[in-house]
Amino acid sequence: MKSLVCLLSYLTAVHAGSHSLMVFASYIAGQTQFPEFTLVLMLDDVEVMYYDSVSLKAVHRSQSNSSDDNAGGIFSDIYDIMKDRTFYLKDHHNCTDGLHVYQKRVGCELLDNDQPGLFLSLDAFNGQNTEEFTFDVVKRTMQINLPWMRIKGMGQMEWIHVKFLYEHIYHPVCMKTLRAFLEKEKNTVMRRLKPKVRLFRKPLTDSQGLQISCLATGFYPRHINLTLFRDGQPVDDDQITGGEILPNGDGTYQMRKSLVINEEELHDTYYKCTANYLDLDNKLDIAFDEDLEKFDFGSSALSIIISVLLSMCVAVFIITTFIQWRKRRAAGPVSSTSHQIGYSPTSISEQEKT
Repeated sequence: MKSLVCLLSYLTAVHAGSHSLMVFASYIAGQTQFPEFTLVLMLDDVEVMYYDSVSLKAVHRSQSNSSDDNAGGIFSDIYDIMKDRTFYLKDHHNCTDGLHVYQKRVGCELLDNDQPGLFLSLDAFNGQNTEEFTFDVVKRTMQINLPWMRIKGMGQMEWIHVKFLYEHIYHPVCMKTLRAFLEKEKNTVMRRLKPKVRLFRKPLTDSQGLQISCLATGFYPRHINLTLFRDGQPVDDDQITGGEILPNGDGTYQMRKSLVINEEELHDTYYKCTANYLDLDNKLDIAFDEDLEKFDFGSSALSIIISVLLSMCVAVFIITTFIQWRKRRAAGPVSSTSHQIGYSPTSISEQEKT
């Protein structure tokens, strides 16, 4: 659960248009039904590789579950490091036997201008941050926050060595791997799916009130702004429920924001929902309507008119076809041969004359 929270919080912070390659790893000390160690390699929000202490294999998810020995060796080293660190932290805090979890998130960013971003690392033990590390390749600076100061005694030469490793080895390798996976998975992570948006109401069974909800769903990537308005003013956040970006089963996302009101407010107040998505020029403003509650992102009056006209054309076609069929039946009996192949009696007579 903590790993999921860490993942979602990080993905929320990534800017639209940028990409990241991140390792999310967990080591569990104690008896559970889960593997002792698990590691997931994520390109943005797409899992590209997986490793655990049971299989001891790094598996590519998008290549028919093929394994990678080179990656497996690297992940095995991370496994050993996290295991050693877990026991150090247990001793450091005089932890008793039981369940203890050590987690790591580490990786790099590629900005929307195709320039390298930060190299980031975050460690946590039993839900509390232990180390936070940021390397800025452009400024060539490191920022390290070590609450427990494990490496407090490092000298100047040791710090220079650490900086050299991140600048010339870890970060370049991460960026090279990120670009390689981005090329393989570009059809997935670089797609743009506009949201479908609904503004609807639902009566509450335990009161006389109503719930006004704005739902955006089916969009990718996950960056969206959804706002509920009351009489032209944004509704305060403390009155809104929801607002989390949640995954759909098809790899897209959804967001819902809801507001509880009484029935009188519905008739006396004007409600509107606004959705802004990525850098698209479309901005969807929809208002609550008694008869029409469902809209697609970027829909307009023209699209609604076109839909109505198409429906009318289909109806006219069906009616015309039915009338012609009735006329043919009234014209006389049809032979079994003509009935089977769909010819009219007139066409058969013409064939017999020939």
